[in-house]
Amino acid sequence: MTTPHTNPLAGVVSATAAGERLVFVPHRVREVGTDIVLGAVTPPVIAVPVLIPILGVALGTGFWAILWAAFGLIALAMIVVVPAVIFMTLTEKVRWIEFRPHGSTEEIVIAYFLRSSTVAAADLQRVVLSERFGKARAKSLDVVLHTRGGKVECKPGVLSPMSRVSAEALLDWLTSRLGPAGTAVEHRTEIDRSAVRPDGWYSEADLAALWNVPADEVDKLVVRHGIDTYTFTPRAAALYSPAGTTTVYDPAGAHEVAEKLRRKRTTSPPVDGIQETPHR
Repeated sequence: MTTPHTNPLAGVVSATAAGERLVFVPHRVREVGTDIVLGAVTPPVIAVPVLIPILGVALGTGFWAILWAAFGLIALAMIVVVPAVIFMTLTEKVRWIEFRPHGSTEEIVIAYFLRSSTVAAADLQRVVLSERFGKARAKSLDVVLHTRGGKVECKPGVLSPMSRVSAEALLDWLTSRLGPAGTAVEHRTEIDRSAVRPDGWYSEADLAALWNVPADEVDKLVVRHGIDTYTFTPRAAALYSPAGTTTVYDPAGAHEVAEKLRRKRTTSPPVDGIQETPHR
């Protein structure tokens, strides 16, 4: 039985009559609704650490006016924040960018919520694909268009499937669309170093997949590139096998090495005596 080919950019890239579209906000109404909810809950959440001592003072002194004043300030903040969030969403957030025409990009259409603009491929200086990793390996892919008139930041919406897309696949797709026009496409990785150890760090299998090398080559590359490691006993094994330890690796250093390997592979494969394993 043949397994059907899975599109690595499904839900993010689509073909239109005019060209090919990279979508950051798949649903306008849902995005606006989500932003309204987030804008409404942000002031109360931020105010909780302040409200607790104020409540204590009100209970101890009976001076409840201070508590009602605090609630009034929170309500005022919500009245200010929610319209501001809606305004920013409608005027600044990019819904999609479209590369036109098919086969050879000559212009890029940038669609916002209430307007659109067009940038000629000749005016596009470079495109940066920014891959951000936060706690618990949460990932975000941003695309920044650098033009002669400034830069346009394209960030995925709250409900966008962009976080499930392979950065390498998207990088290859952008390069294939913009490379013929002479536009440089760059890839940058940013890691939140405050990620809690060891949950946010990578295993040996993670490194093998990230670097696209056999598992038995990982240790050599870790030593060669000086990747920080952390050895610990997992909680699940601490009771039954206290001697059983696990070693994990700094994701920031891992991604820096991945970028070096990717660049070298595109110019002089193989790297470090390791032949790249083809993608499947």
